[in-house]
Amino acid sequence: MASAARTSRLLSNRTHRIVAAGMPLLLAAGIAGCKPKPGPDVVATVNGHAIMHADLDRMYQAQLGQNPGQTPSPEQADSLRLNIVRELIDEEIVEQRAAKMNLTPTAEDVDAKLAEMKAPYTEDQFNQQLKASGRTLDDVKHDLRRSMTIDKLINKEINSKVTISDADVNNYYNQHKAEFNLNEPQYHLAVIRVTSMPSQQPVNLKDNKATNDADAKKKIQALKNRLDSGEDFGTIAMNFSEDPSTSSSGGDMGFVPESQLHADPSVGAAILKLKAGQVTDIFPLLDGETKRPVGYSIYKLIEREPAGQRQISDPAVQQHIRQLLKDSRSQLLKNAYLEMLRDQAKVENFFAEQIFKRDAK
Repeated sequence: MASAARTSRLLSNRTHRIVAAGMPLLLAAGIAGCKPKPGPDVVATVNGHAIMHADLDRMYQAQLGQNPGQTPSPEQADSLRLNIVRELIDEEIVEQRAAKMNLTPTAEDVDAKLAEMKAPYTEDQFNQQLKASGRTLDDVKHDLRRSMTIDKLINKEINSKVTISDADVNNYYNQHKAEFNLNEPQYHLAVIRVTSMPSQQPVNLKDNKATNDADAKKKIQALKNRLDSGEDFGTIAMNFSEDPSTSSSGGDMGFVPESQLHADPSVGAAILKLKAGQVTDIFPLLDGETKRPVGYSIYKLIEREPAGQRQISDPAVQQHIRQLLKDSRSQLLKNAYLEMLRDQAKVENFFAEQIFKRDAK
């Protein structure tokens, strides 16, 4: 699921970049009179497969729910819908490619993943979670199938083809040696976060999400109790932390300079007192602008690195460089691969055409 969440963000980021450049797909415009148009319930087609207005509406309402109290202008609403249609187009392109390669998960695979997601709950609790998220069981299965499909495709077509040699690692170190000269102590941290803010994308392996502040308080305390009883921090983070940028790696935040710890004095002071392997108490997670609590965090100190030059012989340095190069090369291949798939697809964006004809006067 973590890889899927990154892929989903990639698809979404590419959507914003292309739409912002003023280039919505209008492949249908030149041949509008050559064949009958689909009904108003179809917003686009990919190789003849329809993308339905109902899917656009569902995702639009979900995104509005992430900013309650804010009503977009008509132009902002149309721009958001265009972004969503483009995202749906990209996802459909990827799914069709995976289907051609027989990488689509079976119904049994999806049911197994769903059962894993439901495991921590009673049936009533799970249904309450569904209701609070505004999704149906079919919606959840659809999202699981799509994320599993993207995972399989990216692993086969991208990740399996990325190799980093020892020479690559050595070359990077020699060219960036100053980056490994620490002018202050560094703290390798992990975090478990729970927030009351909604999210339509899976944030952890269990797709477990608090829905309000009371729910967040209850959840973070339950997780702290499990940590205190000896359960593994990384496993709990992967299954239940709501920070999508760290949950997939067991909450790993990487190395944080000591000076950055002072940005939040109470959290920094608590971390400085920790020994490797220890965790903090629960701390409120503050909004960067309003400084109001929007969730709760627990931190773990994995290790402390003293100031000074770190050598290439250090396994941690080698692993850091190898992962950095792998991520960079993988991202480049993903961008190129997705562009190739889009070039090969027959896309007709009727929603974009409708907006253009309506407003281009």
